[in-house]
Amino acid sequence: MTKVKRQSYRAMCASGGPILSALAALWLAGCSPQADAQASADPGVPEGVLISTEACERNSAVGTIVYVSGYGYSASAGQLDVFLAKEMGYFDALCLDVEINAGGANGQQLVSSGQAQFTALGSASDVILAAANSSNLTAVATYGTTSPFSIFAHEDVTSLKELEGRKLGYFINITPIAKAMLDSAGVDVSKVELIRMTNYDPTVVTRGQVDAIVGYASNQPERLRAMGLPFNEFRPADYDLQGTYNVMEVNTQFLNENREVVADFMRATLKALHHCLDDEADCVERISVLAEENNQGSAFPADQQARTWAVEAGWVRATGKAPGVQSIADWEAEHAMVAQYGDLRTLPAIEDMMDPDLVASLYVDGELQWPGE
Repeated sequence: MTKVKRQSYRAMCASGGPILSALAALWLAGCSPQADAQASADPGVPEGVLISTEACERNSAVGTIVYVSGYGYSASAGQLDVFLAKEMGYFDALCLDVEINAGGANGQQLVSSGQAQFTALGSASDVILAAANSSNLTAVATYGTTSPFSIFAHEDVTSLKELEGRKLGYFINITPIAKAMLDSAGVDVSKVELIRMTNYDPTVVTRGQVDAIVGYASNQPERLRAMGLPFNEFRPADYDLQGTYNVMEVNTQFLNENREVVADFMRATLKALHHCLDDEADCVERISVLAEENNQGSAFPADQQARTWAVEAGWVRATGKAPGVQSIADWEAEHAMVAQYGDLRTLPAIEDMMDPDLVASLYVDGELQWPGE
């Protein structure tokens, strides 16, 4: 579990007095004079809490909300914003007690079973594949309509067709959108040697240990570019294929029983996400410090985080919609790909896997509604 080494926002703000005044400039924006000015006028809530007594009691009553980060302290939407919402006091401002599991590789299983409430996945395909085995997960936010996956290859590989007779690496599974890319390029996959990778070092491609890898476009290829190494990259858009980028999921039962609490959890994370879109450098510094403090600094160095968020922030902006807002239409192309390439006997309907209304309701004319603003 991630350990924030500073006193909680709620406890600090509730203490009041000269200590608060003296430290206000040093602490996060949530305890700034601006936040104090925005605080609820309701005398029944602690100083610094921005919602009514009734809403605060409602949110507090659910107890600890557990979020599972499937990929540590990665600077990715649906992850970065959760860490920063906690760090910047936004959860406390809405009376939400949030605990972060930063090492949970089994986020879907934990959320589905009710041992956690929220987790983020890499794309709608991941959600659809998971939904085939569980009916207790609901997607409440999709952060982009650009697929995060790409196939990066040795510089000698100038087309995907040239992978026939060569080695293609993948992690965990070959995603449906990668299969669709290969199919669109006319690749006979039976002629490709598929190798499951355990080494995330992208230079295994440039050194010729494998000829190509299905990877995450904002990570490994960007590392190769930063190193100045030659390679070729193939993306779904090159084949007129549309995907999705990062999805926030919630335990369905928890959503049904605590819809307003889920809405406030998303409100707080989206508040942080907007900050991270406005000030990339600040958020990269914050998440990198958290990674270092929690013994994941070597896995998430600041330079890598900056490259990752520079790309992924662009994916969020490119939707043309308010961050996190999703629709049935956003998933249709990927749903069809999973139906064709996902090796599933039955495929849940999109409307059975997502809630397109919850996050949309948090915006008015494209502006996130935040108490006091």
